[in-house]
Amino acid sequence: MSPESLSQIFLSAALANNFVLAMFLGLCPFLGVSARMNTAFPMGLASAFVMLVASLCAFGLNLLLTQFHLEFLRLIAYIVVIASAVQLVEMILKKHSPALFRALGIYLPLITTNCAVLGVALFQTAREYSFLQSLSFSLGAGAGFTLALVLMASMRERLQLSEVPGVVQGTALSLMLAGLLSMAFMGFAGLGA
Repeated sequence: MSPESLSQIFLSAALANNFVLAMFLGLCPFLGVSARMNTAFPMGLASAFVMLVASLCAFGLNLLLTQFHLEFLRLIAYIVVIASAVQLVEMILKKHSPALFRALGIYLPLITTNCAVLGVALFQTAREYSFLQSLSFSLGAGAGFTLALVLMASMRERLQLSEVPGVVQGTALSLMLAGLLSMAFMGFAGLGA
């Protein structure tokens, strides 16, 4: 078990080792949904919820699989849990917020294949975190993912009000913003292990 404190784990996952801006995991929703703030924040919350559920279930599954010497089933078990959590989020959004469900479009079911979500479960298992450490790690990863989406969406909305040369409009500008944001987050490298 790692001797890191819960606050260190949270800050490291949210800032220093941000899944999107430092590890480059989960770039599909990061670039696809971050065009507007009204879709970026809910997508970040949905992904954070799935990360939390996946992390806590992965902790329990890891204990169970280790007990019966079935560690080779970890990956498939984690994927099943993630897919189930995404289905739950989809059903809740479809029932309570159909407009948001339509706005998120294909990116909502793609949380299932979001490598950041699977990364949370795999990294915490590899680091042998306790239950509370796993909880802190998943909350930090979810907060960092949401932060990255919101920052990117706010910058992209701000640039819609500016005169941008035609050469860099669209995807090129989004990738340049992502690179600058990633470099800015490198300043947090001293906080993490």
